[in-house]
Amino acid sequence: MNKKNEVEVQESKNKGNLGSFFRGTKEEFDKVVWPSRQQLVSESAAVLSMVVLSATFIYLVNGFFAWAAGQVFR
Repeated sequence: MNKKNEVEVQESKNKGNLGSFFRGTKEEFDKVVWPSRQQLVSESAAVLSMVVLSATFIYLVNGFFAWAAGQVFR
């Protein structure tokens, strides 16, 4: 039996087993590469600054179009 079939057979045997679910979940969490504190802070700052820049740009464009519409439809 090849490896893929072995995994499918093993998965079908473990369906409905709550302990197996938590073991599998823990195994997957062990594979996660968590960011360092410095990386987390710098990437969060980058995301927040991009959100602020995007919101400011949208606000300015909206104000321009509101002004233009006011000029046209006076």
